[in-house]
Amino acid sequence: MKRIALALTALTAVSIAIAPVSYAAVDFDELRRENLDKDAINFDELRRENLDKDVAIEIQAKGIDFDELHRENLDKDAVDFDELRRENLDKDAAIDLVAKIDFDELRRENLDKDAVDFDELRRENLDKDAVVELVAKIDFDELRRENFDKDAVNFDELRRENLDKDAIAIA
Repeated sequence: MKRIALALTALTAVSIAIAPVSYAAVDFDELRRENLDKDAINFDELRRENLDKDVAIEIQAKGIDFDELHRENLDKDAVDFDELRRENLDKDAAIDLVAKIDFDELRRENLDKDAVDFDELRRENLDKDAVVELVAKIDFDELRRENFDKDAVNFDELRRENLDKDAIAIA
């Protein structure tokens, strides 16, 4: 019994939902005419115009002699891209030629001519840097203490004595 009641309730709900839709079906042609009466855009007319334009463009594209236009532009001193392409290809050939140069051989030839040997200068500078690093590692305070142990002159004490003498002389 419950199943029948539930089925009838569902059937009623569906018929209530569908009934207004079937009676109130939208007439799109009528809506289009109303919009056209209101000066709305006529898309059908626009579509036909655009199709006509496409046909005209195809006719123009088929009827244009681009080689002739190219020659006319060259006569008017326009940029000749073909010539530029050839020049750039020639430049690429020059770059390939430079890549084939043996710079080590040129360096040896220059060294034979008593040119500056930059590799040797680099090594000398690196050696100087090593000496500077070595000097930076020296503990001068430790050396000073060792000299004091050997009864060397204590320059800090001499400085204080001279400052004391100057203070007495000024006073």
